[in-house]
Amino acid sequence: MSRARSLFAAVLALSGGLTAALACGGAARAGPAASELYYERTLMLTAGQRCGLFTPPLMAALASAQAQARGAALRAGTAPASLDATGGRARAKAMAVACGSPDLSMAAARVRAGFQGYGALRSMDFPGDMAAWRADRTAPRGPDQTVWRLVQSTRAGWDSVDFGLTAGRGGPGLAAVAAFADGAQPYAARLVMRDPAQAAAPFLDPRTADARGRIPLSGRLPPRWATQAFAASGRAPAGREMLPAGAKSAWMLRFPPAAEAALAGLDPREAVAVEFLFPGRAGDQVRTAYVEVGDFAAGRAFLAAGPH
Repeated sequence: MSRARSLFAAVLALSGGLTAALACGGAARAGPAASELYYERTLMLTAGQRCGLFTPPLMAALASAQAQARGAALRAGTAPASLDATGGRARAKAMAVACGSPDLSMAAARVRAGFQGYGALRSMDFPGDMAAWRADRTAPRGPDQTVWRLVQSTRAGWDSVDFGLTAGRGGPGLAAVAAFADGAQPYAARLVMRDPAQAAAPFLDPRTADARGRIPLSGRLPPRWATQAFAASGRAPAGREMLPAGAKSAWMLRFPPAAEAALAGLDPREAVAVEFLFPGRAGDQVRTAYVEVGDFAAGRAFLAAGPH
């Protein structure tokens, strides 16, 4: 088989996998299979960008599927450098496909067919190692309602915390909603995460791993010198529709757009910390909730692929 025909066969093969993946939410397999999916989805995403094959929502769907495959491959132990090389090979092959190729047109048609089911999905779960993101495309019922679009539930000791992307009153953005068991009221909060300018790779401390080798979220943050912090830009009592499960009251703290963009750029294996600040006699008291980065980027792309 010629190099060109081999390439076209690969494009056709990946289109079938993408069709099934998009229809079921882009679920990614683990291990080598996840690396293969990452290769395939990167190839089709690049070809779509280069040749104008798909609508913006479908491109967002492909981006979500690609991000999920990358996350699954990293969690399965694939080295980031190896995955970057895989992506490079996929992009190079996509650049070699003629935009007018009948095989590419057939592959694109199959992806479009798969997107019909994906585009109709209202919600999706994005599981991780320790926690999951829950995405929901349902729009707020009115201008006075706020809803979670992408959320992960966690705890800070006895306190319940929901963290993620909101929509509705106050505008879209990144927020934390915390219900404090003792009724305490934070005066501020900050979101702490790895600073890529200080540490290019994620910090995963194996010394904290449990008997199964799982590193807790607290062991997935770098030393303080290698972090950056985003201060909450607003604080207000949370509406009833935003309360964590079982809570009667809570506080919502919003973070700036730069924090959302920085979070989306992190490695899915690492974690971030939401630190709530309280006044104390000897200085600030801090309560910390850890959030798994996981498939935050994939969930964000899933939302972008839905109806607006």
